[in-house]
Amino acid sequence: MRSNLFWLSDEQWKRIQPHLPTDVRGVERADDRRVISGIVHVLKSGCRWCDCPPEYGPPTTIYNRFVRWARRGIWESLFRELARNGRSTDTQMIDSTHESAPLRSGWKRGEEKQAIGRSRGGRNTKIHALADVKGRLIAILLTTGAAHDRPVAERLIRRVKPSQRMLGDKAYDSAELREDLHERGTKPVIPNRCNRKQPFSFSKRIYKLRWRIESAFNRLKDFRRIATRYDRLARNYLASVCLAAALVWWI
Repeated sequence: MRSNLFWLSDEQWKRIQPHLPTDVRGVERADDRRVISGIVHVLKSGCRWCDCPPEYGPPTTIYNRFVRWARRGIWESLFRELARNGRSTDTQMIDSTHESAPLRSGWKRGEEKQAIGRSRGGRNTKIHALADVKGRLIAILLTTGAAHDRPVAERLIRRVKPSQRMLGDKAYDSAELREDLHERGTKPVIPNRCNRKQPFSFSKRIYKLRWRIESAFNRLKDFRRIATRYDRLARNYLASVCLAAALVWWI
């Protein structure tokens, strides 16, 4: 067996198995552990689905399982269920990162609905995320690359329990967001924009912890199909991000 292939360990499989669907109808499906290992290999290596090594089984089985479960929200649900046990209510941090989307014919029509848009870096997708104090992602959202961070932040923080502190960079310096956080009992640790006339105070010592969520994004980009978006549909790309995040921090 080739050494460059990915295989789920016994411990990883023990954590994943309870969260997989059991509503099998008709012919029994191919071995879940082998198929999911094949899916992760594709995400890590960045290869085409049709080039998935034969050790994992037919490439069509690998691809169809990934897409079918992405349509049902299985991968996103897996991430949420696993991340729920590790969420910290002490300190959380928020940030976003751009991922490029290669130019392909037929992508322009309706691409905003698929979280693809233009920004200074070209056509890309933006991953918005919340992390706990250890830098482990606990909530994820996708938008077009041109989306502003502040409105998305309000949607993102509602997905988790309120924390004592929320760390964010200057992009989140908004009176509305600060008020929303205060209503949740959360203290914003956000630096002020240079044009703010009445600056807010914040702890520079605690703010230094924000490097951990930046490091988390770098770990996600170790998966080549995350660093560059090849999926046409937003749900498939979100499924890839959720599966990668679950594998890195919660499995």
